[in-house]
Amino acid sequence: MRPARLFAKPVDPYAYDIVQSMFVETLQQRVRLVRARSFAGLMTVYESNHARMKQLLGELGRIPEHAVSRSPTDLSLHLSVQERSRYTTVMQMTYWFDSAEGSVADPDLSVRIYHDARLVEAVDCAGNPRHAVLQPLWRPARSELEQRWTLNIMLNKWLEFCLDNRHVFPHVPGPITRR
Repeated sequence: MRPARLFAKPVDPYAYDIVQSMFVETLQQRVRLVRARSFAGLMTVYESNHARMKQLLGELGRIPEHAVSRSPTDLSLHLSVQERSRYTTVMQMTYWFDSAEGSVADPDLSVRIYHDARLVEAVDCAGNPRHAVLQPLWRPARSELEQRWTLNIMLNKWLEFCLDNRHVFPHVPGPITRR
């Protein structure tokens, strides 16, 4: 009898997609298992943000200075790197809406990626979100921890929404030099 090949590559190229969905389900379960609005829970949300951001952008150390993702079912998602260092990248993520006052960014999130710790943190949101779907997630914070929870849950839900709407940023062909 021939020995079974345990790690044989399947013929179907999409056979490994189940691993990715299992990974995402595992992250979602961990977010639910940790006590809400605790520091440990916040760190779990940061980890979940990192996993979703990596799905959206690919290699997080090679994010282009400016990029636009077009989706067949959603608005264009704009990304702009504000600061880059060896261990962190700070960027703005937004949609642009036309209004009577001109172009309006909403939501306009400032996001920090911690490359070494594999965490993504929403740092700031310029103004209150105007979009009706995001407004229930936004509420005045009574503490620093609550403010971070609000921002990062909003980022987490937004990243999930972007992935569901098949947003994809183009890959960068070569390494980006760091300052």
